[in-house]
Amino acid sequence: MCGIAGIVDLNGQREVDAALLRRMTDALTHRGPDESGVHVEPGAGLGHRRLSIIDLASGQQPMGSEDGRVWLSYNGEIYNFRELREELEAAGHAFHTRSDTEVLLHSWLEWGEACVTRLRGMFAFAVWDRGRETLFLARDRLGIKPLYYALGGDGRVYFASEMKSLALCNALPRDIDPLAVEEYFAYGYVPEPRTIYRAMSKLPPGHTLTLKRGAAATATREYWDVPFALDTGIRENDALAELVERTREAVDIRLVAEVPLGAFLSGGVDSSAVVAMMAGLQDEPVNTCSIGFDVDAFDETEYANRIAAQFGTRHHERRVDPNDFDLVERLIDLYDEPYADSSALPTYRVCELARERVTVALSGDGGDENYAGYRRYKLHMAEEAVRGRLPLGLRRAVFGPLGRLYPKADWAPRVFRAKTTFQALARNSVEAYFHTISIFNDDLRQRLFTARFRSELQGYRADQVLAAHAARSPTDDPLSLVQYLDMKTYLVGDILTKVDRASMAHALEVRVPLLDHCLVEWISSLPSSLKLRRGEGKYILKKALEPQLPHDILYRPKMGFGVPLASWFRGPLRERINDIVLGERLRETGWFEPAFMQHLVSAHQSGRRDYSALLWTVMMFDAFLRKAQD
Repeated sequence: MCGIAGIVDLNGQREVDAALLRRMTDALTHRGPDESGVHVEPGAGLGHRRLSIIDLASGQQPMGSEDGRVWLSYNGEIYNFRELREELEAAGHAFHTRSDTEVLLHSWLEWGEACVTRLRGMFAFAVWDRGRETLFLARDRLGIKPLYYALGGDGRVYFASEMKSLALCNALPRDIDPLAVEEYFAYGYVPEPRTIYRAMSKLPPGHTLTLKRGAAATATREYWDVPFALDTGIRENDALAELVERTREAVDIRLVAEVPLGAFLSGGVDSSAVVAMMAGLQDEPVNTCSIGFDVDAFDETEYANRIAAQFGTRHHERRVDPNDFDLVERLIDLYDEPYADSSALPTYRVCELARERVTVALSGDGGDENYAGYRRYKLHMAEEAVRGRLPLGLRRAVFGPLGRLYPKADWAPRVFRAKTTFQALARNSVEAYFHTISIFNDDLRQRLFTARFRSELQGYRADQVLAAHAARSPTDDPLSLVQYLDMKTYLVGDILTKVDRASMAHALEVRVPLLDHCLVEWISSLPSSLKLRRGEGKYILKKALEPQLPHDILYRPKMGFGVPLASWFRGPLRERINDIVLGERLRETGWFEPAFMQHLVSAHQSGRRDYSALLWTVMMFDAFLRKAQD
């Protein structure tokens, strides 16, 4: 895996600040510690940091065409590069390396912007085509690899794998976007395409951006979306057999590497499925890595050890202190904008463990979104059954007042939290799902933000992110719709961002076979009844794996990959959370209501409410502000 950066003058051929480009590139050294390269010409410059995986001796970047007209800087892996190379050779292209980088370069030369539709893999890349005076940026279909860009007031465009590179550019202002703040406190991250800064953007998954010198248009173009074209005629037995074959093939093409390779193994269904497939595809034992905790509610090592023993893996396990909160300071350096998923801590540790033994690791990410594995899907569908029987106007009239009057019961299981259920039933499907997934829901954000900050929003609400995606959804199937919403937001903004930053901090490449776009397209075509059946998520996946994995592992209750925040904020981090949430830095923004901030702290620490997720979200926003002000 690698890091890319670049500067292109869209107004002419003014000299590129080569020293700045090198600093932008060097800021990504953790992503590619093996080699560094920079190409500069009049009006354009590309930088690259390399983590060597395939063709270790060649494939250096930026890579130029033989005539020097086209230059490429690329981060990722193209798994079908051998097939593409054969096709390109048949068309007359000659190759001098064994790298997928050169295949990508020639793909541009042959097919231009349409080259992305032929790629199977994870990627973010930039092509500078001097002949066309065009900069082309592209990101893979699911958003596995990141790409940020910004148009400076100086007429130049800046791009990079991480925002820390863009932050070095004085031409880019650092004004915080209030709309991004609103979104962050709802989702726990800033969804694509927005970033925390007004001047910077994320290129969304499945999109390209073409910038032509002298042209004013900067619109992105979507080249792929999850189709969700349901095949209601497929028979269950046929689907079971095809699932196994397609998953095995998606794993198989990700085993190509000239460096040590392994897998994460949590003991859950998804990672166990990947390890099972790997074990059947290679002669050598699979290298597997797990993180354990001394707190039973967070520890899955018993299950990971059983899977490791069953498939004879070389298993490596590390126990993590449940009070490993000193890592918080390291996380602040990894994320260039506020990010509130606390599972980033154990993810960082498992990547650290894996990198001691391998350079490439396969993960099971994407299984929950693909196969409807999250518990919230079951709850959403139960609410949908009620919403489907009563018109929205009646539900608002009946359940709206009940939701306002019914006492809150954070301590109770979700099924008994009638207040939350009433609030959801008073909304339409998308609004209800937003209410379910929000960290600070609408009512809490209303109490959190000051009138001054709310006026800056000018009526904008974070649920508009989901509403915009829902309006473009290719499906109106209730379960498929919320899966689609998660793929457009939570998967890319939270899960894949977490894994990318944690792995790249250790120069570890993580491959995600369950997010192979061909596999995702096929899974999206399966009827919802094969994904969620009688309250059992991942029905078809578990059924397909029954011959390979133990029944109690397949059907045990799902565990989160989290940390004990609630006890941290009542124990070892008690004073720290007081100082942060009630501190001067947040107060000086003028955005947060002091009385409500005091309520968050006192209600949690007294045990009246579990506000741990909310407090962590505030804590990480404060950490972002502190870093931004350094």
